[in-house]
Amino acid sequence: MSTKYIFVTGGVTSSLGKGIICASLGRLLVAQGLKVTVQKLDPYINVDPGTMNPYEHGEVYVTDDGAETDLDLGHYERFLDIKTSQSNNVTTGRIYYDVITKERQGAYLGKTVQVIPHITDEIQSHVLKLGQSGNYDVVIIEIGGTVGDIESLPYIEAVRQLRYNVGRQNTLSIHLTLVPYLAAAGELKTKPTQHSVKTLSESGLQPDILVCRTEHHLDETIRRKVAQFCNVDLEDVIESRDARSIYEVPLLMQEEGLDKRVIEKLKLKTEEPNLDNWIGFVEAVCNPSGDINIALVGKYVEHHDSYKSIVEAFIHAGAVNDCKVNIRWIQSDNLTRENVEKEFKDISGVLVAPGFGGRGISGKLAAVEYARTNDIPFFGICLGMQCAVIEYARDVCGWEDANSTEFDEESEYPIIDIMHDQKNIENMGGTMRLGKYTCKLKKGTKSYEAYGDEVVEERHRHRYEVNNNLRYKLTENGMVLAGMNPERDLVEIVEIPDHPWFVGVQFHPELRSTVNNPQPLFVDFVKASLKYAKSSKLYKPRKAKKAIAENS
Repeated sequence: MSTKYIFVTGGVTSSLGKGIICASLGRLLVAQGLKVTVQKLDPYINVDPGTMNPYEHGEVYVTDDGAETDLDLGHYERFLDIKTSQSNNVTTGRIYYDVITKERQGAYLGKTVQVIPHITDEIQSHVLKLGQSGNYDVVIIEIGGTVGDIESLPYIEAVRQLRYNVGRQNTLSIHLTLVPYLAAAGELKTKPTQHSVKTLSESGLQPDILVCRTEHHLDETIRRKVAQFCNVDLEDVIESRDARSIYEVPLLMQEEGLDKRVIEKLKLKTEEPNLDNWIGFVEAVCNPSGDINIALVGKYVEHHDSYKSIVEAFIHAGAVNDCKVNIRWIQSDNLTRENVEKEFKDISGVLVAPGFGGRGISGKLAAVEYARTNDIPFFGICLGMQCAVIEYARDVCGWEDANSTEFDEESEYPIIDIMHDQKNIENMGGTMRLGKYTCKLKKGTKSYEAYGDEVVEERHRHRYEVNNNLRYKLTENGMVLAGMNPERDLVEIVEIPDHPWFVGVQFHPELRSTVNNPQPLFVDFVKASLKYAKSSKLYKPRKAKKAIAENS
């Protein structure tokens, strides 16, 4: 069976959920025995999102091979339980960078380099790279932006050409659009969908399936109207209503027959779908036995997508522990030693989040100190771990001037320092310790117990490390270096053994948490927080559970 390509576009407005639809469709196809991957084509001119502010772009998702990518790749990995790579995220900046590099090398034999055919050919080559690898039956391609945007036009044209080049029978076009409800008129409006499809068709790309985002049920009259004026079959008008959880979307899409229509149109050979584990997970997410509150202390908390993978990892870990984790978003800029007790009044766990730069560090240090001295379960990730080390060096080891050279280059005790091979870097993009690295765990530690293994692999995104020349002071005063990178002798995990649960990690464990494989440290942290909540009478039990079908 030749590789099939499914192109997913969006119209009228952004934030309709193309990434979730792609991931959900992928989940349904994987459940039927197909090998599937998902690719994101982003229209912005940055080569990658690595240097973009989290308020601009949200979280930067890092893959095993060190690619800094769009956060939608996190959805792909969490839903499909796959590993993505640099090939799964392509930006306009990367396309133009590659074309200009080839032009400078004389690859075009002196011809005039133009959007068509050179840019569109380059886009096609990136799409076909995944398909021609022989690893996948289906490649789902999400095209960022909205139809009609100037930035998206080269991608639409490339898709039009590619459908011709690989054969229409091997491709499918899915268009995600909006069917808004006007309260004043008391009715759903199909005009935005009609105009969106018209715009897409004018670019030479006719949708095969329409996924209609709506707040209300689409009755047969509405569906027939959409089908008639958008030139698709009635069965190809798919309703996509708001779900209680994004993880419920695959089940809703299966009810609507999205996977069935895709399989029929592409003539895919599949097995009987097996979604038992997924249904069990959704049941656990939607109907937990109780709630706990965990504080997430960070610099970008106003934009929750900045910590998207952490949020999802808490959902996975909560399902394992039969509880819902309610995140208390706390802006580190506003947190002080004076108000931390008030802010953490009903908190059962504290997570100090990753980030860059010195803003809000005093608040993070206050959070670390309060969790450490009050025996509240604590989890520090990347910069959060570094803050835990700084706080310990100051308040336990007696080095009052201890700091990171990221914040104070003149610190007498630079307990956190930049990696030696990074000190002369000028171009910031793609220069950090990125991607998958090995961590060897110390037996008897909480990290070792959580993982149940001595050697693990986790993803990194940082420049600064625990200073090897000064780390002796930490261990002299009781901190345990629970995990080390064996190749470079770098600290990966620190713990305080006489604390109920105090773990700081230099890597980003949230990036490898999936529905089928929840991240062990998150699971153990939530377990410890749940235990604390129950012992402190902060646990909030819920009423008797109801099955998903009863709640629908």
